[in-house]
Amino acid sequence: MIEVETSQGPGRMVVDGVCERPSRLLVLGHGAGGGIEAPDLLQLAHRLPSDTSGSITVARFEQPWRTAGRKVAVAPRRLDEAMCEALPQLVDRLRPGTLVLGGRSAGARVACRTGRELGAAGIVALSFPLHPPGRPEKSRADELLGLALPALVVQGERDPFGGPAEFAGLLAEEAELQLLAVAGARHELVPPVRGRQEPELVWAAIASRVAAFVRGTAGE
Repeated sequence: MIEVETSQGPGRMVVDGVCERPSRLLVLGHGAGGGIEAPDLLQLAHRLPSDTSGSITVARFEQPWRTAGRKVAVAPRRLDEAMCEALPQLVDRLRPGTLVLGGRSAGARVACRTGRELGAAGIVALSFPLHPPGRPEKSRADELLGLALPALVVQGERDPFGGPAEFAGLLAEEAELQLLAVAGARHELVPPVRGRQEPELVWAAIASRVAAFVRGTAGE
C-alpha cells in the first residue's frame, strides 16, 4: 500500500503485481457507494497480474474521503482533483511503460474526465453510470464521447444506470469505444449464481477482455 498526499488529505494506492517499473499499469478508482474492495476491482487486481500473456500491474486508488472514513462521496470536481494529485505520485514511483486509467461507476467517470490530462493510453469503465436510475434524459454520454482515447465499457445486462443496449448509439458515434456486456449482472457487476455461465467463468472472461484491452493500448 502506498499513501499519496492530496489537498483533501491522504489517499491510498493498493498495488497488485510487479511494483518496479511495470510495462503496463492499470489504475482503478472506486465508486461513490463503496471502496476498493468492490468485487469487480478485486477480481481484476487478483487476475490481471497473473495473466499468462505477461504481467499487468494493477493499482486501486482509494479516494481521500474514503480513507478518512467518511460515508458520503465528495463532489465530482473534488474526485477529479484528488485523482489528478494522487496519480502522478504513483507514476513517478513506478515509471510504467503504459498507463491505463479506469474505475467502477463514479470512478469510471473520473477516469473519463481526467484520462487525457493524466497521460492515459486508454480507459476501462466498469459499470459506467450512463444516467441515474429511471432518468435516461439525464445522460452522461458526453463523458464517453470525444475522449480521443480507446475505451472499454464493461456493463451489466440489467444495470439500472444504463444497460448495454443503451450504449448502442455511443458505439456508432465513437469508433474507439468498445462494450462488454455481462449477462444477468446489475450495477454491482456481480455475475448471478444462476445463469448461463458459472460466475468463475464470467470473471475469467471479464479479466481476459480487460487484459487484452490493456495490452492493446500498449501496441501489443
